Amino acid sequence: MNDDSESDASERLAYSADRKRGILTPSDREFLLKRKTDYTEHSKKQKRNRIRRRLRNALLDFTILFAHLEERDRETVFDPNDDAREAYTQGITDLLGFLHLGTMGYHVPFKDMLSQGVSRAEQELSGSDYRMVNVEFNVEPVGQIDVDEVIDKLDAGALDDITDEELRAFMRLLADSEEFSATELRTGMKEQMLEFIEEVNDATEQYDQRIENLSD
Repeated sequence: MNDDSESDASERLAYSADRKRGILTPSDREFLLKRKTDYTEHSKKQKRNRIRRRLRNALLDFTILFAHLEERDRETVFDPNDDAREAYTQGITDLLGFLHLGTMGYHVPFKDMLSQGVSRAEQELSGSDYRMVNVEFNVEPVGQIDVDEVIDKLDAGALDDITDEELRAFMRLLADSEEFSATELRTGMKEQMLEFIEEVNDATEQYDQRIENLSD
C-alpha cells in the first residue's frame, strides 16, 4: 500500500459517519466536519462548549487511565496487528500535534511535560522510581540549504558530511519535484536495499571476526 492509499484509508476510518463514540460523539463529528449545517448561532455555541468540556475531562481521564487501566487493555488498544493500524498511527500522530498546538504558551512547556511523561512510563515499565532516562525533544526549523553543496557531497560519496537538516530539506525538495516519481523509484530502491543489506551483513561479520581475533 502506498502513502496516498494509506492516508486515504486512515481518513476513511476517522471520518466515517458510522464510527462509535470516542471523545467526540457522532454528532460532534458531523458538526466539526460541517456535514450538518442547520445550527443556530446559539446551538453552535452550545456545541462548542460541550466539546471543550469533554476534551478537558478527557485530559483528566488520562491520569486514571495511566495509573489504573490494566496492561492487557492498554495493549489491546494499541495492537499493531489491527487491520486499521495506519489510521490509529495517524490518530496518535495527530494527538501529539494537537497537544503541541494546544500547549503553546502553556505555563509548563510541552517538552517538559513530554519528558516527564516518558520518564513516568519508563518507571512504570521497570517498576522502580530509580529508572531515570534522558529525554531530548527539540524543534528546530529547517532553513535554506545549498543544493549544489548537497549534490557535491552526494557525488563525492561523502554521505557522513550531509547534515540531518540538509537531508530533510533535500528529500522534501526531491519529493516536490515534478521530475521525481516515487513509483518508478520504488523497484530500483528495493533491489538496491537487498544489496545494501548484504553489505551491512558482510560488514557485521567482518567486525565480529575482528573482535573475536582481538579477544584471542
